Amino acid sequence: MGRVGLINSGGESHGASDLRDAVITAVVNKRAGGMGLISGRKAFQKPLNKGVELLNSIQDVYLDKAITIA
Repeated sequence: MGRVGLINSGGESHGASDLRDAVITAVVNKRAGGMGLISGRKAFQKPLNKGVELLNSIQDVYLDKAITIA
């Protein structure tokens, strides 16, 4: 009650660390009560298979019941 859903931006693409950075941001966001992550450049400036892997990893964080609000 009195809380607003939080959606974080994934930020710009940094290359090799994008997957790790996106997962960390998603975990922090979810533990803070967040509801989603905007992942545009990190996912869509990559080859299709790498972008899909990144998006699936973010989805896995939000689907994982073991990751709860801190």
